[in-house]
Parts: sequence; C-alpha cells; structure tokens
Amino acid sequence: MDSNEIIKLTKESMENTLKNLEKRFATVRAGRANPSSLDGVNVEYYGSMTPLKQLATISVPEATQLLIKPFDRSCLGAIEKAILAANLGYTPNNDGETIRIVIPALTEERRRELTKQVKAIAEDAKVSVRNNRHEALEMVEQEEFPEDIEKGMEKDIQDLVNTYNKKIEEMLKEKEGELMTI
Repeated sequence: MDSNEIIKLTKESMENTLKNLEKRFATVRAGRANPSSLDGVNVEYYGSMTPLKQLATISVPEATQLLIKPFDRSCLGAIEKAILAANLGYTPNNDGETIRIVIPALTEERRRELTKQVKAIAEDAKVSVRNNRHEALEMVEQEEFPEDIEKGMEKDIQDLVNTYNKKIEEMLKEKEGELMTI
C-alpha cells in the first residue's frame, strides 16, 4: 500500500464519521417536528424489535406535530409504548387509527440537556477521528516507509485530524445555535 492510499483511506473514514455525526444530530430535535427524531424508536412487533419507520408512515401535518399511521393498526399500543419508553419528551395521542404527537415547546432546561447530548455526540465523533488517525499511523508503521516519508505522512494525517475536528466543532456550534434559538 502506498502513502496516497493510506491518506485516502483515512480521509474516507473521517468523511464517514462526519456523515454519521450529521445523522445523529438530525435525531436531536430543535423545537419543530422532525420525523427523524423518531429514528431511534424500536417497537416490539410480533416478538422482535422493529424500527418504527418500518411499521408506519411518519408525516408532519403541522410545524409542531407528527402523525404516525401504522400499516397494521394492531400495533398502535406497542408504538405508543415504544415512543414513551424512548424518553424523547413526547406524549403520543392514540385515536384508534393514528398516533399524533404534539411537539412541546422546548424549556430552557430541556434545551440545556439537548445541548449536553449534542456535545457528547460531537465528542464521540472526535474520538472516532482520533481512532482513524491511530489506524492510519499503524498502517504507515507496517509499510516501513523511509523515515522522511513516514514523518511527512504523520504530518499529513495530523493535518487531516485537525481539519475534521474543526468541521466537527463547526457542526456542533451550528446545532447548539439551532437548539438555543427559540
């Protein structure tokens, strides 16, 4: 494996970390209804845990409301329980055919909790970037490049880490701003 391949693989891994961070940030709600806030909800359906979005359509009829229409009405109760168990701060209203969730306005306390949650998610992404660096440095060591090339690659890898950490920080600031605006 040559030096360019190692750098390319490392960059791809770090890009995947950013994509994952974006997805995880999308599940943290910011005052308006967002179907992706229910992405982590799993429902017990016929004895197995099934993602909610495989059991129902989730739409946004109003800015502060989610509408869940299950494909099989018999699982309404299980969906309701799963949403409550997910501890998202939502109160589902079951009308026998659909479940409506009115998104409550975020309190100052809840905003601070969500900000802490977002910071923890960003820190996970930074740890992932550091792990990518560690793996890349191990690959460089295994290839036994001449010392000057090895030092140059270590610098390039560290530059990548710095760049991606900066991107993570920018994404974090943006999400925090979104959470703290009323």
